[in-house]
Amino acid sequence: MPYSLEQLTEGMLAPVACAASGVPRRPDTLIVLDDDPTGTQSVANLPVLTRWEPEDLRWALGQDTPAIYIMTNSRSLSSADAEQINRDVARAALEAAGNRALTFVSRSDSTLRGHFPLEPDTLADVASAAGQDIDGYLIVPAFGDAGRITVNGVHYAGNDTDGFTPVAETEFAQDATFGYSHSRLAKWVEEKTQGATPADHVIEISLNDLRGGTALEKLQSAQNRQPIAVDIVTEDDLRLLAIALHEAEEAGKNFIYRVGPPFVRAIIGQDIPSVVDAAALTSAGVTKDHVKGGLIVVGSHVPTTTRQLNALLERNVAQVRELNVHEVLEEPEQYTEMLADDIAQTLKSGNVILHTSRELVTGKDKDDSLRIAREVSNSLVSTVNKMIHQVTPKFVVAKGGITSSDTASKGLEMTRATVVGPMQPGIISLWKSEDGPAKGVPYIVFAGNVGNDESLIDVVTRLTEHN
Repeated sequence: MPYSLEQLTEGMLAPVACAASGVPRRPDTLIVLDDDPTGTQSVANLPVLTRWEPEDLRWALGQDTPAIYIMTNSRSLSSADAEQINRDVARAALEAAGNRALTFVSRSDSTLRGHFPLEPDTLADVASAAGQDIDGYLIVPAFGDAGRITVNGVHYAGNDTDGFTPVAETEFAQDATFGYSHSRLAKWVEEKTQGATPADHVIEISLNDLRGGTALEKLQSAQNRQPIAVDIVTEDDLRLLAIALHEAEEAGKNFIYRVGPPFVRAIIGQDIPSVVDAAALTSAGVTKDHVKGGLIVVGSHVPTTTRQLNALLERNVAQVRELNVHEVLEEPEQYTEMLADDIAQTLKSGNVILHTSRELVTGKDKDDSLRIAREVSNSLVSTVNKMIHQVTPKFVVAKGGITSSDTASKGLEMTRATVVGPMQPGIISLWKSEDGPAKGVPYIVFAGNVGNDESLIDVVTRLTEHN
């Protein structure tokens, strides 16, 4: 049953105004291990890496920004692979940084899907081996721009119009790989740790703690990697948390952050970025020099994406090419060659939508479902890669977290990029590709589970009409 925000926050302290400029400048650099690329939709003017070779890390550190995003795509990987990639990235970052202080951010899903507690545990192990023992894991999945809030320890998804539903009662909790049954974050931690961390061991920081000034005391009480679940409704709440964290860390506390997209923006004191304007689109590379059409790649299967795709298809603004999952599983190489050639030719005259069939093919267990998803994703990006070596599209939109990560790193061979800003308020990130065959092609990272039914239409229309 949905609840109004007024119902959820009745009797609580009123929001406390806190400007981004009030957040102290951090002495360290945040290394944000993003389990899919959609974490960048809340920030602007920060470097993004899709690999972590020493020269790439040196380039990113040389940008002298308060945070660096590294795309691990670990949400699409098995537990063993996710553990390895987190360890490799953390070690590589520490080595490249030298004496520069780093703090690790495990950026994950605002609807609680992902490898927890595996990823924070792995990062904490690497930090500990480097001489920094971790006192607590900050669990802050809130993402107000997309309707995810946490109140009284319970995480919700929704909006002001339709109300907010406990997240375990939503479609996201039914995820084939990362499903769960608890909306209260403390109970979710207990569930995900299989009872190793009981709910009553989780520190809960309420809205009243943040707004009333008692959050610091709770942060300082954390020890031995203790989970800390934080209520967040507004951007000001995030900034109040950032200030309390700064004070706790100044006093010697060390944390790993397990967070949703807007946390990084708040903790580095970055204002909410404005929606990118025409000049920003031009700077990202939208020009008349490319072929007429842009490519829209849709891999996500969540209902939000399906509705957005159907709305776009009804507008007749693009030719449609469907990646048939059954053909992919039988003859992937021959099939993707044929499809890429067709798309390359069609882009010369207009936009192309490349999407997976809406039938979700699952395996016999979680790992098998992940394997099938990877095979489909591999064929999707293989098609894009073969296309990009034939033509340069006007733009590329990638819909879905796994899809956008693989399309960037494998399809477009992008290793370095800069986040320009959001295409819509707080969501849908525009990247400027800094290298590879798609250098100069604007790349739009569009999460599967954000936006309204018209959001995909709006983004595609704006990119198509920009000159």
